[in-house]
Amino acid sequence: MESTRIKNVIARQIIDCKCRPIVEVDVITEGGAIGRASAPTGSSVGTHEAYVLRDNNPSEYGGLSVHKAVDNVNSIIGPALIGMDVMDQRTIDELMIAMDGTPNKSKLGGNAIYSVSAACIRAAAHAMNMPLYRYLASHELETIPVPSFNFINGGRYGDITLAFNEFIMVPYKAKTIDEAVEMGVNVFQKLGKVIAASGLGEPIVGRSFGWAAPSDDPEVIMDLMQEAVCACGYQDKVGFALDCAMSQMYDAVTGTYLLKGKQVDSNEIIALVKRMSERYNFVYIEDILGEDDWDGFVNAVRELTRTIIIGDDFIVTNLERLKKAYELKAVDGFIFKPNQVGTITEAIDTHRFALEHGMITIPSGRAGGVVGDIIMDLAVGLQVGIIKNGAPRSGERIDKLNFLLRVASENPSARLYDFSKHVRF
Repeated sequence: MESTRIKNVIARQIIDCKCRPIVEVDVITEGGAIGRASAPTGSSVGTHEAYVLRDNNPSEYGGLSVHKAVDNVNSIIGPALIGMDVMDQRTIDELMIAMDGTPNKSKLGGNAIYSVSAACIRAAAHAMNMPLYRYLASHELETIPVPSFNFINGGRYGDITLAFNEFIMVPYKAKTIDEAVEMGVNVFQKLGKVIAASGLGEPIVGRSFGWAAPSDDPEVIMDLMQEAVCACGYQDKVGFALDCAMSQMYDAVTGTYLLKGKQVDSNEIIALVKRMSERYNFVYIEDILGEDDWDGFVNAVRELTRTIIIGDDFIVTNLERLKKAYELKAVDGFIFKPNQVGTITEAIDTHRFALEHGMITIPSGRAGGVVGDIIMDLAVGLQVGIIKNGAPRSGERIDKLNFLLRVASENPSARLYDFSKHVRF
């Protein structure tokens, strides 16, 4: 095998699917292997995430440009990595963490460090002449993760503020990935017609490319979702999920959350979601409360027995936060977004802790993604059971579904993961 030592590291600014600047990095080995990766951006961003370094220059992309982070890769990180072996991911990541020296990677930028980290592991797979997912799996694939589809996007739309951020369909009883993808497409298209016929207004594109919320009442939204599923004849094959993202609705002064035009406490949020979980079959519910409401999450796990409680902004793919949550029984699993913690090594360590302690790992793209997101290789290579996808609309989201379809074609013995053994309804 030709040398896998790093010869060059090149960074540049590109834009994500929302036309926001992001860092992209190429890592090139002496043997000619190339790894390319970028750092995606989210809409719901936890305050405990690795720091996204931006230029804050209002004259360029409204302050969102990332030239500082790009320069940190080209002039600081890259030169330090020359001669290192891309096959030694942990040593590379640990060096970058030490070079930065801050708790949240704010000196060099979490977006700079993560892009390099992801590009290195891609270069390693290229050097081995195999897809990254196969390099990560290190054995024949047994399963393909079940996709879940973010159909209705909450947040603020005109006079409507829907507190919960994502309303998701999970085709967990599909037999194949082909069937799961087709179910997602069919229900999403039917849902547009259901919204149009509901009297709540015409369906419009939401900020995450699903349908924009036509009501501020989560139960009204779930009725629309249920109607679309039943109209397609899938009521016995699917469940639902919620990403409440309640940190976005939290008022630190009063310690309350905005819900249907009123400020309510965590107990009222839990009571509403519990009532909803008794009406609808939720596979999982994510970020039911604010990112630092540890007592509230413990209460939610205790009260919501028909679903799995997942942390996203609450855990931020951080091993120490997941360990604490496990000890307190504050979550049943976490959303796996490697750029939240800042390196591939740290993210995989968090996943392994979850796996060893009976917790669920759910990989997810970010709202601001690109075609070729490394999250898909990670989801398949780590052999997780379920993955969060967006709605089947817009190129980078369709790309993720096509990735799963290609993996199934390349690995005919791999079956769709049977997630029914995890559901609690």
